[in-house]
Amino acid sequence: MSKAVIVGGGVIGLLSAYELARRGVSVTLLDQGDFGAACSTGNAGWITPSLSGPVPAPGLVGTSLRWMLSRDSPLYIRPSAVPRLAPWLFEFWRHCNPRDYEAGLHATAELGRHTFELFDKLSEHMDFEMHKAGMLFVCLKQESVKHIVDDVEAMRDYGYDSPTILSPKELREFEPGISGPLEAAVWVKEDRHIRPESLMRGAVAWLQANGVELRPGVEVTGFRRRGRQITAVETRVGSFEADQVLIAAGAWTGRVAAKAGVRIPMTAGKGYNVTVQNSKVSLQHPLYLVDVRVAVSPYKGALRIAGTMELSGLNTILDTPRVDALRRGANRYISGWDQGTAQTSWVGMRPMMPDGLLALGSVPQYDNLFVASGHAMMGISLGPSTAVTIAEYMTTGKSPVDLTPFNPVRFDQSFTGRLAGRLS
Repeated sequence: MSKAVIVGGGVIGLLSAYELARRGVSVTLLDQGDFGAACSTGNAGWITPSLSGPVPAPGLVGTSLRWMLSRDSPLYIRPSAVPRLAPWLFEFWRHCNPRDYEAGLHATAELGRHTFELFDKLSEHMDFEMHKAGMLFVCLKQESVKHIVDDVEAMRDYGYDSPTILSPKELREFEPGISGPLEAAVWVKEDRHIRPESLMRGAVAWLQANGVELRPGVEVTGFRRRGRQITAVETRVGSFEADQVLIAAGAWTGRVAAKAGVRIPMTAGKGYNVTVQNSKVSLQHPLYLVDVRVAVSPYKGALRIAGTMELSGLNTILDTPRVDALRRGANRYISGWDQGTAQTSWVGMRPMMPDGLLALGSVPQYDNLFVASGHAMMGISLGPSTAVTIAEYMTTGKSPVDLTPFNPVRFDQSFTGRLAGRLS
């Protein structure tokens, strides 16, 4: 039986361990903290292939430059982080064009083509909270409606029907919990959402019951190498021998890969949430508040608002003005959402590549080192399909999708990309 060591116990590491174990691989899963405790647990839990477009989008260069001057904007770049992030930001802005955006959208959509089917299969083996209520994109401006409709129409080849446009009157009948001067909404019936914490618990329970070795609180210090092979993962508590190694360490992927001499320009896109227990507002659908870029997810006994993108390096400092901006955004659409029995604020770090695409596949320096990371806001959506893809690739040498766009070391081809990798 071959042995794989996975570094990183978020949604990608957990589901990759699941898929490898089902294929007969002996798996050891390492995490520097606890499993599913980082950005995998505090996100909105959306299953939305309709949002497959990369973060660097056409027109975002000017917008992001304006936003970076405002601490409560949807995209905030902390000034003190700019010198270190400069090469990464150059590559990010270089990809804010229609050609790269369209190519990235279709590559990501192809990877997630079977997302809903895979979640249904996953639910047969794991216990987690999943809702099939579609997604409501709520707009204050008519031009926002057109943008959403165009994005969803681009997904027709990937199993989506045309979305339903709702007038303000139809919207309030469809979702009575919404208030405010709204222009229209777009309902995408195919999309879903889950309670991410429940998926993390369900995955851990399955892995424990099926012989996967789980090692929380284990920090990787290096890799033992022999020629083109990684023979063991070195940690502060000892070595873990491996026939194959998968780095799925989220925002820490670049730092872990660097210990093997591999440059991956991964940075952290910090996100925030506020979760209210037993909110007095009862929503039937998850909402994307388009013009303020806030996600709203209703769960059993809870309501979560989430969003913002902050580039400030690897840290989990909770910046109160960012949370306040989330609250103000939600207040424009939903009156009284924050009235409940308890309330918590959270911050986590999304793994971000400069072009907004995943780092998924093997690295040329080694025959047995693989990477699965860089999902930005799509970690939950693309978790099952990423796990199936990398597990197939590791066990058969073949991938069900073209991995070329996701080459983990694709930025080695440019000077600023290499520099961004060294600074990650």
